[in-house]
Order: sequence, then C-alpha cells, then structure tokens
Amino acid sequence: MRECDLLPFAPMTPTAALAATGQSLWLDNITRTLLESGTLARYIARLNVTGLTSNPTIFEKAIAGGNAYDPQVRELAAKGLGVEATFFECAIDDLRRAADHFGPIHEASDGMDGFVSLEVSPLLANDTKATIEQAVALHARANRRNLYIKVPGTPEGCPAIEELIFRGIPINVTLLFSREHYLAAAEAYIRGIERRVAAGLPPFVSSVASVFISRWDRATSKALPAELQNKIGIAMAGRILKSSLDLAASARWKALAAKGAKVQRVLWASTGTKDPALSKCLYVDALGTPDSVNTMPEETLLALASEGKPRGPMPTDGVAAEAILASATKAGVNLDSIAAELQIDGRDSFNKSWNDLIVKIGEKMQSVR
Repeated sequence: MRECDLLPFAPMTPTAALAATGQSLWLDNITRTLLESGTLARYIARLNVTGLTSNPTIFEKAIAGGNAYDPQVRELAAKGLGVEATFFECAIDDLRRAADHFGPIHEASDGMDGFVSLEVSPLLANDTKATIEQAVALHARANRRNLYIKVPGTPEGCPAIEELIFRGIPINVTLLFSREHYLAAAEAYIRGIERRVAAGLPPFVSSVASVFISRWDRATSKALPAELQNKIGIAMAGRILKSSLDLAASARWKALAAKGAKVQRVLWASTGTKDPALSKCLYVDALGTPDSVNTMPEETLLALASEGKPRGPMPTDGVAAEAILASATKAGVNLDSIAAELQIDGRDSFNKSWNDLIVKIGEKMQSVR
C-alpha cells in the first residue's frame, strides 16, 4: 500500500458542495480590473465559478470608480462616439473577454452554462419594439454565443422575450419576483421555442429566468413578526421552484423536449445580504437545487468560500414554502401587491443607475479629452 493511500480525502469546499447540488455558481460583478488582474480566472479555477452577470449599477461602479477605462474612453471620445455608444463599447469589450474565459465551460456543458450577461438599456423597458431591436444589435456586436441579453420580465418585456427567443438570441429574463412573474417569463420562452419548432428551426435557445430573492425580505420584514422575518425570499424561491418543476413535467414541455428543447433554468439573483446581523451566506446556503443558477456578489462568493454551509438541494414539493407564505398573508402582507411594487421599484432603480452611469461616462469623456 502506498503512503498516499493512507492520507484522508480533502474535505469538499463550500463552493464545490453547492455546485454538487447541480447548481451553477455565477459572479454578479464585472470590472476591467477583475479581468486584468487574473481574479476572474482564479475564481473559475478555485471557487467553481462558471458564469457571470452584470447590470447598470455594476458598470456604473466599475467605470466611474477608477481610471481603468480611461484609455478606451479617450479613444472613443476622439472618434466622436456618443455617451451611450461609449458605454456599450466598454461593456462589450469586458464581456467578450469574460465570455472567452467561460468558453470551455460553455462547450463542455453543451451550451447550457458558461454565460455572461449584458442588459439592454433600462429606459427601453416599456418599449417592446425598441427592446427587440437593441437586443439583436447588441448580441451581434458582441459576437459571442455564450452572451445572454438581459430583458426585464415586465408586461412589455415578455413579448420581446418571445420574439428574441424565436430569433435565436439567448435571453436572461430579469426582474422576476413572484410565481406569476416567473410563469409569464416561462410562457414567453416556451412560445418562442414553439414558434421555432413550427418554423423548422433548431429548438434549443438558452435562457434563464432571474428571480430576485433578498429584496422580498427587505420589503416585508417590518410588517412581519420576528419568526417570519428574513424567510419570505427563500419561501418565494420554493414556490417558484415547484412551479418550474411542474412546468418541466407538463405534456406541453415534454413534447418540446422530445424535439431537443432544453429547460429555461431558474436563476436566483439578489442573493447577498445587506443586514450585518445576518449571515452573508443566508441565501446561498439555502438555495442549492439541480438545473439552477445562483449569481452572487463578489463579497457573498468569498463569504461562501470561507464560511458557507450549503444545506444540499432545496425541498421540491413547496409544502414548507407555502406554509411560510400563508403565514405572511395571515399577518397582513399582500404578496401580489408587493411583487408588483418590487418589479416597478427594480425597474426604476436600474433606470436611475443607468442615468447616473451615462452622466458619469459623459463627465469622464470630458475629463480625458
């Protein structure tokens, strides 16, 4: 017997344990420094990171927070590009490089994983036609198969999602808060796939449905008794998971799957905690489940790596989740009303970040000239 045969196995790291539930761990952040310092490559190699997401708030902090983008901004300003065009050039350059990091993962997963995400302008959220046009243009400019275009799952966004899926554009549906939001996004995805099948097109176009978690608890905690506080987000995830599994088991979806369609994965978003009294791993520890994604802020990823205790796969029957949500309703919380408010507030928050981003890029363009 060799000496190495007597050595104990190394324990599974927390990030590996969460990935072992069948969940993809994505980073909710991108900066040029993250790319150029080798940090993203280390996260991929050591922390089981297999994709990333971005939004206007993330790019606002990245571009305005230092001088990493100054040379490109100077070059683009000299060419006479406008502020919005300058932003998209900077963002697409970053996301192309990130997409190339995840390219081997994308290939190995048959196109299911290894994605990065770029959001259409939030100012187009109420304009279906303009959303479609910009999404098509951005995906073509990026020229990466593993790039999602993020489109809000609002009433105006869902028709755009259907059309974009039909056109073969991978979509990350964002700003989903409730089962009803999720089902509307899933319906748009399925209709897009059904149209492709009817047109004789390949039935696989990748998509994720991004469900925001922690904002539920910030919105409801003050109205709830102590025993229900900070439990609504995870319970809503349980309700939505049950709906997604029911949908995947339906005859309608099975008919598409038989032709080669692949499920629209649920993505848990907004999984960082803001309250210092709460564990930084509160949500990520609880939300492991097969065929899902968890996109987490960098701080949360590092906390998971150092102190996380993933609980294993989530319950799939929704029983415990429904009991908690019923108790919240009994306590006077109108879940449907709050879901609608959260989606509107999320849209408005991204609008504000977008406007702030455009102002700061304009200021930077002036300063580097």
